[in-house]
Amino acid sequence: MLLFIAVVIAAVIFEYSNGFHDAANAIATVVSTKVLTPRQAIAMAAFFNLTGALLGGAVATTIGKGLVDTNVVTMSTVLCAVIAAFSWNMTTWWFGLPSSSSHALIGGLCGAAVATAQGNWSVIKWNAGVWPKVVVPMITSPVAGFIFGGLLMLLLFVALHRFTPYFVHSLFGRAQIVSAAWMAHSHGTNDAQKTMGIITLALFSGTKAGRFDGLPQWLDFLRTPTFVLPKWVIVLCALTMAVGTAAGGWRIIRTLGHRMVKLQPVHGFAAETTAAVIIQVASYYGIPLSTTHVISTSIMGVGAVKRFTGMKWIVVEQIVWAWIFTLPASGLVGYALERAANAM
Repeated sequence: MLLFIAVVIAAVIFEYSNGFHDAANAIATVVSTKVLTPRQAIAMAAFFNLTGALLGGAVATTIGKGLVDTNVVTMSTVLCAVIAAFSWNMTTWWFGLPSSSSHALIGGLCGAAVATAQGNWSVIKWNAGVWPKVVVPMITSPVAGFIFGGLLMLLLFVALHRFTPYFVHSLFGRAQIVSAAWMAHSHGTNDAQKTMGIITLALFSGTKAGRFDGLPQWLDFLRTPTFVLPKWVIVLCALTMAVGTAAGGWRIIRTLGHRMVKLQPVHGFAAETTAAVIIQVASYYGIPLSTTHVISTSIMGVGAVKRFTGMKWIVVEQIVWAWIFTLPASGLVGYALERAANAM
């Protein structure tokens, strides 16, 4: 029981860090274009992250039972996975790099599961889970963000070239509030689901192992004989994500909103709308997408159309390297932690 409490606490801390680590996803552009103040933007992002987190469940199911063999997973596996993901989150946050909390959690889970299985890599569901729902989207979603962000920006340029800058700025100053809210909502439908899946996986594995058999009747809500998201887990993760978002994430906001390219409201609208559509579609199909990758490349695509030479490609290169190392680095940490736990 103590191990399960540790898992829940670690998962809540990770979800909180996910909130402030990824707050920039929804509000970096709306802050950098000065459409909303930082305080207003964070309050809006927190609210719509909450509404998004309360909906759906396909992504949580993918994380909980679609990536690794649940027959091998133990409470210790889940705990080590969450700690690994949290460690990577904090490292990239410290350096202001918008890495993927999703891939950190997936990498940590896969690494810890392999360690639990004594180095047996077949515990990972490669063909049915990791390749089609993690690796392929990891490559295609950033490309889609860049291409569709650029195309939407190009269409807006063609449609608006006869209007005055004042009119365009005024129109999209209002429209960007809607696009930022949608981006925050779509972020909640995808990112908050991942921790829900992890906690449910801990409940499921704990129930199978008989860890909850001797508990009093009032703790029956912990028993999860089938992999179904409990209502209390959904509410807990949704509220934690919202609180974490409210804490902000100023280092990453500066990277996405200022260091890559200078944006106007019309550019922010194009980037946020592109990212929100891609993330919403992925959530529907249960794909644990990196919202960070999508919004970052959408901003890149918009910025490249605006002025290709205006993009700060050195910053972009730093971000890409953080993406590349996220899965293997968090996987290695998860593996090392679980091996250490098994040796104790």
